[in-house]
Amino acid sequence: MMGRSLATRVSQAGISLVLKEISAERGAQVMAILEESLDRQIERWALTKSEKKAILSRIELTTELERIRDCQLVIETIQEDFDAKKALLHELDAIAGPHVPIIVNTSTLSITELAQNLTSPERVLGMHFLYPVTTQPVVEVVRGQVTSDAAFELARTFARILGKVPIEVFESPGFVTTRVILPLINEAIHVVMEGVASAAEVDLAMKLGYEFRIGPLEWADRVGLHKILTWLEYLFQETGDQKFRPCPLLRKLVRAGHTGTSKGKGFFTYDAERNRLDRLPDDTPRVA
Repeated sequence: MMGRSLATRVSQAGISLVLKEISAERGAQVMAILEESLDRQIERWALTKSEKKAILSRIELTTELERIRDCQLVIETIQEDFDAKKALLHELDAIAGPHVPIIVNTSTLSITELAQNLTSPERVLGMHFLYPVTTQPVVEVVRGQVTSDAAFELARTFARILGKVPIEVFESPGFVTTRVILPLINEAIHVVMEGVASAAEVDLAMKLGYEFRIGPLEWADRVGLHKILTWLEYLFQETGDQKFRPCPLLRKLVRAGHTGTSKGKGFFTYDAERNRLDRLPDDTPRVA
């Protein structure tokens, strides 16, 4: 999902890219989903048919990792799994040119630890894109302990080309956005679990009281409650801080498979287009 969104934004910025997928079948599925997403933008008058054609023409689909050899920048967008990312970084380090920055798309993992034992660890850094990449204006650009100034500046320039505001972050668990938002979400879940207020009332209070575009619980549904749980567990393990200890209700929902919009149910229920079905009368939709 993040890879598709990022590929769309990169192409929209006029940059040609190679999109590597695990199989030809999966690649065809990804391109079909990408086309559907662009078609929805056309329906909303946010895009023209000629712009869609241009976007797709700049995306080269491949199943061969060797194809990245001539790329000037490499971004991984696989699952938030330390061992999987580290194994992939070793492959990328062996293929990409020695001065090509390798960007880890992560919200919590240590850039320095991931870059250990690579041939060129100084060219590894993090970029935490918020989803959807096509509309979110901010990206955290994360320095590891040995990240070079050249790699960092190229990544920051790249972020600006994409129309993003780059936030310079020195490596720390959760960086800025994840570290700040997770305790808020976790406490909102506790409020629901304790019966203080319903999920809908909690979100409405935060939207109207603090000008949130989307309530913290609906936001968690859209990100995926399983991801929220994983991030909280990681930060709790890294810091030992009780504010990151996952609420039991979050674990129950994940175990039940109610992980958010992708499953049609989390704290709220959703239709096939991921639109919420159970808003309060006073809760005017504020996001697409």
